[in-house]
Amino acid sequence: MADRPLKELGWKTPLEVARKPSMNQIAKTGICGIMDPISPGIPPGSDTATLTLLGYDALKVYSGRGAFEAIGSSVKVLPGDVAFRCNFATVDENLVVLDRRAGRIANEDASKLAESLQKIKLEKPLDAEFLFKNTIQHRAVLVIRGPKLSTVVSDSDPGKVGEKVLEIKPLDDSRKAKLTAEILNELLQKFHNVLKEHPVNKERVKRGLSPANIILCRGAGTVPNIKSLQEIYGIEGACIAAASLIRGVCKVAGMKLIDVRGATGTPQTDFMAKAKATVQALKTHDLALLHVKATDVASHDGNIKQKIELIERIDCMLRYVLDNIDLGSTYLAVTADHTTSSITRNHEGDPVPIVITGPYIRRDDVEEFNERTCAKGGLNRIRGMDLMPVLMNLIGKTKKFGA
Repeated sequence: MADRPLKELGWKTPLEVARKPSMNQIAKTGICGIMDPISPGIPPGSDTATLTLLGYDALKVYSGRGAFEAIGSSVKVLPGDVAFRCNFATVDENLVVLDRRAGRIANEDASKLAESLQKIKLEKPLDAEFLFKNTIQHRAVLVIRGPKLSTVVSDSDPGKVGEKVLEIKPLDDSRKAKLTAEILNELLQKFHNVLKEHPVNKERVKRGLSPANIILCRGAGTVPNIKSLQEIYGIEGACIAAASLIRGVCKVAGMKLIDVRGATGTPQTDFMAKAKATVQALKTHDLALLHVKATDVASHDGNIKQKIELIERIDCMLRYVLDNIDLGSTYLAVTADHTTSSITRNHEGDPVPIVITGPYIRRDDVEEFNERTCAKGGLNRIRGMDLMPVLMNLIGKTKKFGA
């Protein structure tokens, strides 16, 4: 949701331009600040940012993106497995990337393609199995299973349009890394061979749509060894999110995943259904994390107008939450997991606004929720991993340090 000032908006951010009476009400009744998800100037991934918001030191516990994506999409990741976040993408005949998201391919088309890919067999002597599953739009997960695998391999995703798909390489001299890279390169070539001739893609081309003719993978990972929020604070947490990555982080943290009909992880998500699920979750849980992906999608697409509209829809969602919880006994924090620039279309290392409201909060003088006004608030500038101890202190779940 956070952004940089835009020339198109008279050097204001989308958050400054959007009509957001609910967020402003929260700002007026709360304590505001700005937050560096990881540390100043470090652009966070959504996975590391969410880990820090839950109080973990991502610099110490992060073990790669892939496992979170897989776990969040109900794919089991066993010890020794290597998991990857994947994209259906579009390339030309020279394997130059034309669209990293294949036109944000529809779930229906992606499911048909994924079904065909899962039927592929690896040639011996490569001693491994794989599981491939599409999640939302262009997103997918790939899990490699075998006795001698390593996460120390590079990505095939160049990260930019106009660049050639990368060969996956071992990042150390171990036999495990070399074998893992070999397996992946063969598998991704087989994927490409199937996709470029697939009837779904031929039909997409006829309709003027980008063919999803290659799989890009990145973020080799395994399940991190972390304590759950229950072990750390003695709380029961719930996660209301559609994005597999966020769901995976929350599940690893021991939170209950709540499925919401109509929650899609896209700008077309059912905001109100998620708000209602959050209110219900708070009746049986100490903590509820409500995540909305839509503004990030608009930012990556450079769609400023849509981002403003989505912020206003999020504000309406918050109106329902405000009207249906007891702020005399409940604390509410509103923030973003990272800044996504609508101009660069990338995550940036700029701090994000944050506000906390609830009983006995030391209110400051901030009256509007956005990147600049919150910087003047009483919470000052904190790190992402500071948020959970602050909230846990407010609800009496922290222990005194010292005698």
